[in-house]
Amino acid sequence: MTSKRWSDLDRPPLNQTALRKALLGEDSLWTDLEVVESIGSTNTELADRARKGTAAPGSVLVAEEQTAGKGRLDRAWTAPPRSGLFFSVLFRPEPPPERWGWIPLLAGVATASAVARTAGVDTGLKWPNDVLTTGKGGERKIGGILAERVDAESVVLGIGLNVTLREDELPVPTAGSLAIAGARGTDRDPLLRAVLRAVADWYGRWTAVNGDPTATATGQATPTALLDAYAAGCVTLGRTVRATLPGGGTSSGGTSSGGEALVGEAVAVDGDGRLVIATEQGVQRPVAAGDIVHLRPATEE
Repeated sequence: MTSKRWSDLDRPPLNQTALRKALLGEDSLWTDLEVVESIGSTNTELADRARKGTAAPGSVLVAEEQTAGKGRLDRAWTAPPRSGLFFSVLFRPEPPPERWGWIPLLAGVATASAVARTAGVDTGLKWPNDVLTTGKGGERKIGGILAERVDAESVVLGIGLNVTLREDELPVPTAGSLAIAGARGTDRDPLLRAVLRAVADWYGRWTAVNGDPTATATGQATPTALLDAYAAGCVTLGRTVRATLPGGGTSSGGTSSGGEALVGEAVAVDGDGRLVIATEQGVQRPVAAGDIVHLRPATEE
């Protein structure tokens, strides 16, 4: 793929052959990996392939550019070609469906830890689906995660990660990239390998305990429960937040954008992956990711 604004030296293409050699194998969760130059949405495409029976569980679809990338609640995700990692993977989870809500959260843990280790930047997680850099320049969103149910047996998980975006290319002031955060390297090939290996590791741990986020799998060198790992990296906890919920009515926090606004301290993530908000009235209310329109610090409107 050619680009009029960026040279191959600045943003080289991913090496599909090398990635397949490094990530696919008999003992790997990943069964196939394809890199395409441009696509609407990797999530949409991989889900369509799954429905048609042309994509097997463990398939990985990577795009150098997404023209119709999407985040949670169908929000747009845009970035210049080759400026980041944009990919989706297909799972057929063994744990029961009521625990599938942990898939995007385990992907967050995996992505944040892999990026911190590989790029040498401080990372954090904003509940429910954002990956942040937390070093110089404050907290900035560098990644988003979106899990979508394909059918009764399958889930497609999409991850987008800003790697080399410059300040003038950011879609919003609160966004960031690894380059802006001062990463020691922005080679996307090792970054993608690290993230996919970390996702496979955490997915394997989660599967081994039948999706129980409070349990630890035997034989692990670092036996940490998924819930504990997520809570340790979640910057949302301990902060006063405003959660905008769909629908009308007024809660203790008033109203915002035509929906109910719940204001309080984010005190925990529960066993179902919900954020528990403690209001000034002493009520602890869990809210699910699917019920949230916006989650912001209470000082922001």
